[in-house]
Amino acid sequence: MLKKNFRDVAEENVTVAGSTGATIRWLITEKDGALRYAMRRFEIKPGGHIGLHNHPEEHEIYVLAGNARIFNDGGEEFVAGPGDVLFVPPYEKHGYENLGGEVFTFLCVIPILEKK
Repeated sequence: MLKKNFRDVAEENVTVAGSTGATIRWLITEKDGALRYAMRRFEIKPGGHIGLHNHPEEHEIYVLAGNARIFNDGGEEFVAGPGDVLFVPPYEKHGYENLGGEVFTFLCVIPILEKK
């Protein structure tokens, strides 16, 4: 079993697709013994965003705080806030834009894919 506090995990800047004001903490990874899933914590400061991007992993997201516009390249968009749950399929282009005056914070679980 493992216990840690998110504050003890290194905070890294998100730089994908011109993102600004966004950070990630890799809370649970293969280094912790995880075999199938990784858990990450994202924070996007007011005025910040994570640009439109995609990747092979699906995303399972739980919003902790703040409000953000969630969008894809197909014209779909909506506002997500505390308690909302999101699913982003593999390879779907998606992005996030903080709409409010507080930090938009969410947990994101992804599968650990085999490295080729």
